[in-house]
Amino acid sequence: SGGTVIVQVEYLAEAGSIHPKEVKIPGILVDYVVVATQQDCCWQAEGVYYEPSFAGHLKKPLSSIAPLPMSERKAMARRAAMELRAGDVVNLGVGIPADVANVVTEEGFIDSITLSAESGAVGGVPSPLPNFGSSYNLEASMTHGDMFDLIDGGGMDITILGMGEADQYGNVNVSRFGQRLTGPGGFINITQATGRIVFCGSFMNKAKYEVRDGRLVILEQGDKRKLVEQVEHITFSGKYAKPAQEVLYVTERCVFRLENGGLTLTEIAPGLELEGDILANMSFSPAISPELREMDAALFHEAWGRLGESIRA
Repeated sequence: SGGTVIVQVEYLAEAGSIHPKEVKIPGILVDYVVVATQQDCCWQAEGVYYEPSFAGHLKKPLSSIAPLPMSERKAMARRAAMELRAGDVVNLGVGIPADVANVVTEEGFIDSITLSAESGAVGGVPSPLPNFGSSYNLEASMTHGDMFDLIDGGGMDITILGMGEADQYGNVNVSRFGQRLTGPGGFINITQATGRIVFCGSFMNKAKYEVRDGRLVILEQGDKRKLVEQVEHITFSGKYAKPAQEVLYVTERCVFRLENGGLTLTEIAPGLELEGDILANMSFSPAISPELREMDAALFHEAWGRLGESIRA
């Protein structure tokens, strides 16, 4: 396009000394090479200068990956993990979905499924922020383009993605909030091509909780509803979801399923009231499943140990 290409590097190498298959940007496309003079110019990921297991240079003991502290966030990640099945190829999004990798690792089932990130990391344990996009002990590192060929071709069995806000029609917004335009990333491709989708997000903005004795205790309701009448921006359309797709919406307070062009409430966290804690803090009235039940109380205990019951189903 007539622009100037500047490549920042950590070290200079003599021309022709790098194996041709390791060269991803041919020299004919580069105008200038700049050698970084400070170490912090060439971080491997946003949160770490160099993690050898991200690069495939060694395998990190899984016992060294600290479990998540118990919280409503961990309960959500556990509930999302219950949708995984042995043999699944899984795409994980940023935020709470990335915590699912930690849960699966803690529960000892990381070898039963293949976790991936849209950046191209396949296998291992995807890292949450600030290193999202990297994976501990990855099995393969695909190019970004090849990963999306796999995604667009239906190669993912299930995806677990974030949910900024959702509405009565099952639409999800993660891309625009007021003047803040974050963009969709790979969200649209992934949700259009994957048969099973789990959206994860908090029920209200800035709500405060305690997880106590298998129950969710609300300390403060929150200052903004995230289950709204109409999302500000449609990143996933419930209306245009394929009939064969299974779509679940997991929050800390309850679980919804996409049915008949709208949200149906199917589960409620133990310790909460349907009217006062759920319906009164939504901007629409969802359908209520005749089989409405409590979320498994074990999700809200310090130790869980029940992922095997669902992942082998």
